[in-house]
Amino acid sequence: MFGLEALELARIQFAFTVSFHILFPAITIGLASYLAVLEGLWLKTHQTVYRDLYHFWSKIFAVNFGMGVVSGLVMAYQFGTNWSVFSDFAGNITGPLLTYEVLTAFFLEAGFLGVMLFGWNRVGPGLHFFSTLMVALGTLISTFWILASNSWMHTPQGHEIIDGRAVPVDWLLVIFNPSFPYRLTHMAIAAFLATAFFVGASAAWHLLRERDNPAVRKMLSMAMWMALIVTPIQAVVGDYHGLNTLEYQPAKIAAIEGHWENVPGEATPLILFGWPDMQREETRFKVEIPYLGSLILRHSLTEQVPALKDFPPEDRANSTIVFWTFRVMVGLGLLMIVTGVWSLWLRRKERLYTSRPFLRLVLWMGPSGLIALLAGWFTTEIGRQPWVVHGLLRTADAVSAHGVAQMSLTLVMFVVVYFAVFGVGFYYVLRLVGKGPVPDEGRETGSGGPGRPRTPARPISAADEGFPEGRSDQLGARN
Repeated sequence: MFGLEALELARIQFAFTVSFHILFPAITIGLASYLAVLEGLWLKTHQTVYRDLYHFWSKIFAVNFGMGVVSGLVMAYQFGTNWSVFSDFAGNITGPLLTYEVLTAFFLEAGFLGVMLFGWNRVGPGLHFFSTLMVALGTLISTFWILASNSWMHTPQGHEIIDGRAVPVDWLLVIFNPSFPYRLTHMAIAAFLATAFFVGASAAWHLLRERDNPAVRKMLSMAMWMALIVTPIQAVVGDYHGLNTLEYQPAKIAAIEGHWENVPGEATPLILFGWPDMQREETRFKVEIPYLGSLILRHSLTEQVPALKDFPPEDRANSTIVFWTFRVMVGLGLLMIVTGVWSLWLRRKERLYTSRPFLRLVLWMGPSGLIALLAGWFTTEIGRQPWVVHGLLRTADAVSAHGVAQMSLTLVMFVVVYFAVFGVGFYYVLRLVGKGPVPDEGRETGSGGPGRPRTPARPISAADEGFPEGRSDQLGARN
């Protein structure tokens, strides 16, 4: 297919499916914590705006959660079908880690998800809030175990190689491997920022269409506070992550920088733009700033950064790709900082909700968090090549013995099915977003029963519901 070998097709297939999958957990992680904050504020202040936002975003959370589970199942099967050698080599480590994720995170989420989505008018406010907190905690625990497994593949430790297999000898070292703390923090913050800009773009869309109400304003305000405060923190975490990568995966850093060779006695420049040519072993059309590469990566004006020619050609990642994916990620991160600072200036001028140029920027920045997350994921995973487990197992040796025809057929099937199924899911999410928060959506309208009205607890319903006036708010009354 297109002149590609079975190995390349297997890699493309995995990249395609994981790219779809990672979008849903990212929004799920962010929305779960956002919902916990909204419900906590509702219980504390009894302001109906928080309750309305909770019910609005719980629908979108439910859809994302379902699509994330479905797309995640495919990933598990691919380890056995397309990467059986990897599974045989590393299964003693990755298998238990993923099992711990199911036993701790997925069971926790599944146990409380029903109460969270359907129990608003059926259980007490304390139990419902506890259920929301447990679902949010479950998403973070899931992130913990997934990143522990993936980080071990980047910086493996705590194992021995016995009969050609990696066998764990110290689980604490396996889990808390050198890159794990940085990658876990970086990924969790990325999920929060992706959700914040998604929420902010939703609010901007309604404000640009003159749908101005307290719930929409609160959405934009909370999203912009997150952008202002958390994006700079992410930049600092990213810097520490880069220093850790330089220590344990210097070839990846050289590929990211598009830096081929050092001049003796000179600091390493930072290449802003260019085109790394893997065949000619040079970065063409480069625009660089002297000393800045050493300053950023070594925090020094004299120490040099490793160059690609310091490593054998067979141990180099594809610099052409990771050079640009990294810059997409960083560029979007800088735009997020600009957006947050601009929001603060407009807030002080009391124009946050009325500045149409700003609202258009926030709307266009809606997918920026997810795009940056994907770009960062491509950077770290492609930058690990040619290793699937760094220094232990090469990607070319980890693939199953499939032919080109088999891999071509399954790749085409995945593309068709994914765009059909998840395309519908994306459309439905956008439809929900387009409706906006419904006032008094979580309000108790009666005790139910024959002939008595009651708000139906249908968290993924996009249908309008009417609410009789004069009813008391159960949750507010209980508090």
